[in-house]
Amino acid sequence: MRHFPDRRLGPATNGCVLPQTAGVTHLRQCEETYGFPAASGFVRGSVKLTKFARVLIVLSAAASWQASAQTWDTSGNGLLKGTYYFRQVICLVEYSNGQLGEGTAVYGTINFTGSGTYTGLATVVDSSSGAENNVPLTGTYSIAASGYGSLSSPWVGVSGDTVYGLVNQTGIFVGSTTETTYGYNDMFVAAPLSSPAPTTATFKGSYSIAGIDLTADLSNPGQAINYMLQVNPNGVNNLGAGSVTAYVGEEGSNKYTQTLSSVTYSVSGGAMVFTLPSTASAVLTGLKYLYISPDGNFVFGGGPEALDMFVGVRTGSGSSALSGLYYQAGIDQVASGQDGYLDTYYGSLSASGGSSVAHERFLSPFVGSAFDCTYSAGDLAACYGEFTAAPTMNYVVGAGGVRIGSGIGPFLGINVALPAPSFSGSGPYLNPAGIVNAASSAPFTAGIAPGELLTLYGTNLADSLVVAPSIPFPIALGNVQVTINGVAAPIYYVSATQISAIVPYELDAGIAQVQVITDGNPSNTITMFTNLTSVGVFSMAQNGLGYGAVEHANGSLVSPTNPAAIGETVSVYLTGLGAVSPGIADGAAGVFSATTNTIMADISGVTATITYSGLAPQLAGLYQVNVTVPSGVTAGDNFLDIGGPDSYTSEVLISISGTAAADSPVARRIVPHIAKPITPLPKRQPR
Repeated sequence: MRHFPDRRLGPATNGCVLPQTAGVTHLRQCEETYGFPAASGFVRGSVKLTKFARVLIVLSAAASWQASAQTWDTSGNGLLKGTYYFRQVICLVEYSNGQLGEGTAVYGTINFTGSGTYTGLATVVDSSSGAENNVPLTGTYSIAASGYGSLSSPWVGVSGDTVYGLVNQTGIFVGSTTETTYGYNDMFVAAPLSSPAPTTATFKGSYSIAGIDLTADLSNPGQAINYMLQVNPNGVNNLGAGSVTAYVGEEGSNKYTQTLSSVTYSVSGGAMVFTLPSTASAVLTGLKYLYISPDGNFVFGGGPEALDMFVGVRTGSGSSALSGLYYQAGIDQVASGQDGYLDTYYGSLSASGGSSVAHERFLSPFVGSAFDCTYSAGDLAACYGEFTAAPTMNYVVGAGGVRIGSGIGPFLGINVALPAPSFSGSGPYLNPAGIVNAASSAPFTAGIAPGELLTLYGTNLADSLVVAPSIPFPIALGNVQVTINGVAAPIYYVSATQISAIVPYELDAGIAQVQVITDGNPSNTITMFTNLTSVGVFSMAQNGLGYGAVEHANGSLVSPTNPAAIGETVSVYLTGLGAVSPGIADGAAGVFSATTNTIMADISGVTATITYSGLAPQLAGLYQVNVTVPSGVTAGDNFLDIGGPDSYTSEVLISISGTAAADSPVARRIVPHIAKPITPLPKRQPR
């Protein structure tokens, strides 16, 4: 059994308990009355708080993620240009069972100028009342060279909020409003409208479509529907032989199937329009609008009056394996009887050889504040609830390498992952998506934290391989400097294609600007978001996956042949835990200096006691967490999860024996072969 934190809010802690009929207006009144965003504790009722959620809620207010003196890179604004279709589904969870109090679907067209502004026309539908309004749109956007960025929310009901997300290699944008003012969840998708506009002939071939319908959540979260729709449009007006595989939340793993025949479609304003018939056995019914990308490989849409979203791909004979860097977004709805636990997210994943390291900027109303989650993906779903080692999503990789996922009950959800753009440049060149956690290989969207050891990828970064001869690490090495917000960063090693450097402790929350200067020549500047923590555990494979860098008190490594015992305290070596007290100079050797951020750990979902969390003594850029193996953990390989107030990681394994420890002294140091500078080895470089 693999577990993730149970992210459930308890009762409102700041005096704001909302009525059964609460909506956005009530949330605004709550903020005005009590002087805090209602998202910090608006769920009505009381649910037990467990695992990382306790710390995430207590400390989330300290993470001023968006505030910064730096400005976001806008050199990628041209990636969004022209007329786009878009759809945004917005959910407001107001009750402790996950019931939605309000839901809104927004869809229409946006005209991006390519220079940071947009106009458009949206249809806004309130799913609770059925009210429908046509609304003109104006807004701004900021997209970095990587395709990562934001746009002002098209939903006029939350003026001032921002949709964060990423633009892929074909100009498709996927994202979510993770930093919300009023505590809602959403998913946003926009794709270019082809010119000339699509016709019935455009929609032809075989398509797999993953969707989730939350309309019934307004009265019962357990009635949420998750489905995979197979259609074979003929390019005339018929969807051809089709089928639906569906799950209903409260019915767990019970699978429904229905057959489609003689379903016709038409075109209206460039969108494909069709109605799925209502029969006694049908799970999926009703009118749907489907938007299609210019190359025909990607589709998305939903019902004009429904709180739903679907994403789809044109299927073919291509490879089903992922390789390289992908940008992703999705909705999760974990069902437990008539309860539901909703979350939404955006992020990225890096895949190679059948495995992947993924990141989500994740928002759940049962935590109340967004945080960063990194995990070893494989074929598993992501950062919600708990799940077994069996896949919890059906994935389909289609033409153009686009992947979609549909949940397997009771773990409902949809996911879309799109190939990232490719990057190249002359002179010293930093890959815009190539700044990653040196321990976990977490993708660049995970952000960076003070004291974190980073790996920077690029080309022509140094004349040759040079490793720092001693500690403290220098701020110039091999005629190379790295600056973060203008502050010189200590450097571990440099080479032509990668650099290892430590984030200065004085890094402010908000935005970081990273640049390399080689032989006096500056590289391009990369902007990234910063966190209090960006937790990453070192692995023995040096890629963030497999067995973690964990040792017994005697200095030997924890491994399948030398497992940790129940009750034993072991040392875990990692980076990205943020500020420490007493502080040390950047790049200096660590001392027994504790983290100022509260750190938590669990082993396969069982909370573990931490006896020390701080710098690894006599080493630079490394942190050490001493963890006592809790009772209740199953013998064998277990996931070791470690988190801070705004991030956590679930990537590495720890081997546990079936016996209790006779003695459990505190481990104090790392074994010499890990302590020595790690020779730069080829890693899975983002492409």
